[in-house]
Amino acid sequence: MDAEDLDYRTRTQSGCIPPHLVARLLDLGHHEVVAAWAARGEWFCAREHARLLSTQGRHVEAVRVLDPYLATGWWTAAEAAAEVLEGWGKADEAIALVRPRAEGGSSPELAFCARLLARHDRADEAFSLLAPHIADRIAAAALVDVAAVAGRDEEAAELLTARIRAARDCDRCGLPACGRGGVAPSNAVELLAEIRERQGRIDDAVALLRTRDITSVGNRDRLADLLARHGRFEELRAYATVEHHGHAAARLVEWLEERGDVEGAITVLRDRVDARAGFSHPEVCLAQLLERHGRVDEAIAVMRALVDADPEDWTVSILCTMYADHGRAREGLAHLDDILPGQQDWEFFGSRIDLLAACGLHEEAITQARAHPEGDSWYAAWTIAETLADAGRLEEAVTELERHPTANPTFLDRYLIDLGRIEEAVARLRRPHPRPTWPAATTYTDCPPF
Repeated sequence: MDAEDLDYRTRTQSGCIPPHLVARLLDLGHHEVVAAWAARGEWFCAREHARLLSTQGRHVEAVRVLDPYLATGWWTAAEAAAEVLEGWGKADEAIALVRPRAEGGSSPELAFCARLLARHDRADEAFSLLAPHIADRIAAAALVDVAAVAGRDEEAAELLTARIRAARDCDRCGLPACGRGGVAPSNAVELLAEIRERQGRIDDAVALLRTRDITSVGNRDRLADLLARHGRFEELRAYATVEHHGHAAARLVEWLEERGDVEGAITVLRDRVDARAGFSHPEVCLAQLLERHGRVDEAIAVMRALVDADPEDWTVSILCTMYADHGRAREGLAHLDDILPGQQDWEFFGSRIDLLAACGLHEEAITQARAHPEGDSWYAAWTIAETLADAGRLEEAVTELERHPTANPTFLDRYLIDLGRIEEAVARLRRPHPRPTWPAATTYTDCPPF
């Protein structure tokens, strides 16, 4: 084992047993298989085996499992070992293990070490460790967390304010050659607002978040979340009407639903449907809300109207799933024939296969899929194999996927494991994958990787 190889296989989840299949092995009771491969260089097996041992109080054995990986100097192994040591009550040993690596490492390593220090009454050390790296978004986020423990919120706020002010001063200079790149860290405004909220200065936090250039990250709007947390309903409603992504409206719907005001939530989404502004397909959110509250007929009616007006593969799939989930698969098939008569594109045809299977017509579904013009494709094999597996015909599902072994490895390997053909699955998983070769920086290429 060496750190570079471990890191590559872990990041790409290639040439190894990936975490979801390790979990599958454990779910099926193959603990001894996971333990054996943990000793043979399979990191995801080692990590899960060590966690299991640790939860059983067998901390010495857990650390022993990780020792060969730790010996390579690989940070990920050090992080896992520190978690075992901390759980064992040996926080000082955990800190001693990661701190030398973190101090010469990257911001995720610094953040991990700092939070570990803060959890064990060494928050001032953690603050000092992170403060020089305030321009990095990961380190800055950790600094704000640590500041809460250390009682140094105002110092953290001053550091962030200085970064924001410096960026704004640079904006005002108006010189294109100054090389400015905006606020660093890029999450400085959000982090400063978090501190102000923690200090009870909610108006200041709101005012800060209104200055952001990017309002939504990961389909969440921090201002909408803040307003909801503090019950500022009218402000949230007003913000939801102007926030064009629709994430503030989505948070308003959540807030109303959490409080039992389902009709209010429905009204917000219906207004969005009528407005036709922002918020990609609010009809889908409305239908899912109605479905959650048992109003299935209304939910299907909303999705039918959307699909009838403009059928897209993903909206058709959602509608057909609703039909199938509520025992109305035959109705779904009839509707599919109405809106897409003779439609042969696989993007839509796959929904027909799913509905046939939901009706219990697995054989008919498989026959139709194989007869389709694209029935020999790898993606059709995936659907056919799923249908076979759903009918309890795993061996046939494996045979189907073996026709395209490189295109559907996740499903094929899972089915092999489910059949008890574990060695065969592992042999496939551990096959070395050729690594991409990057051209020299001065070499022009019009072929990927560019």
